Amino acid sequence: MGRGTMVFTLACAMASAAAQEAPAVGSAATAGAVVQTGDVDLFYRVYDKADGRPTAEQLQRDYLDQGSEGLHLFARLRNISGQRIADTLTTNPSLYADAKRCLAVLPRARERLETALRTLGSSYADARFPPVTIAIGRGKPVAVGAPDTGIQVGLEALCATDWLNPDVEDRIVYVLAHEYVHVQQVEAHAISEKEAPTVLEISLIEGIAEFVGELIAGQVAYSRNAAAAAGRELEIETRFAADVDKTDLSDWAYNATPDTPGDLGYWVGYRIAKAYYRNAPDKRQALREILEMDDAEDFLAKSGWYPGIELE
Repeated sequence: MGRGTMVFTLACAMASAAAQEAPAVGSAATAGAVVQTGDVDLFYRVYDKADGRPTAEQLQRDYLDQGSEGLHLFARLRNISGQRIADTLTTNPSLYADAKRCLAVLPRARERLETALRTLGSSYADARFPPVTIAIGRGKPVAVGAPDTGIQVGLEALCATDWLNPDVEDRIVYVLAHEYVHVQQVEAHAISEKEAPTVLEISLIEGIAEFVGELIAGQVAYSRNAAAAAGRELEIETRFAADVDKTDLSDWAYNATPDTPGDLGYWVGYRIAKAYYRNAPDKRQALREILEMDDAEDFLAKSGWYPGIELE
């Protein structure tokens, strides 16, 4: 990748689809999204000039303060500062050195995202395509997405999560597809902002992002969960059914580590969404209902899901 700012236009033109699946053309089908990677270039100019040891002041003045609006938003939302990046550089310097390996796959990942977004635009007429900012952060989070803020990705964090998917290019595509689905979940976003959302609510929000992400991109972002659950579907989902009303999420969401799959609520939520879609006679309408889910209990009741359900 060159040193200049790279802006990838992801044109979401109308794509052909199977007769039952193909919706009428909507405005979203010709919309476009921008993937902004210039902040990555900016960071590595500062990083290389300082031989991999930039100070907190240099990072703040020459990187964060000079970055894009997307980077400024990312910093504000996730408390990223020059000092916090410098601290992470001190404790984990390999995180930033290793992230350079992801730069080479960005062009091909862009092409695959184009295809995924064409599918989204042609399948859901009200799809939103906010800009994506790929930048360098403080090691976490990997990515965040919301209807009113767009998508921000920490390249160093995404490159470090080999356990999500060992293929870096695949990882970028599937994680961004997952985040793009979150952007569409306008109603569900309000649920996620509740003081104490339930296990069912969060599992459906994340599971829907997994399911629709697979529909448009070909695979879920959290690819290892299915393998971890293989042969244990009934046992895991029976436990899940007993916990759906709990507000303690620690057994089901946001608990994955490099050594432990975790996040099994994502997997169960994915299976509930898949059951809903499979059982619906009108797939286009089902996709709309899935993306616009605003009542988790009602959605579960209509899905046809039950613990241990067999799904293709």
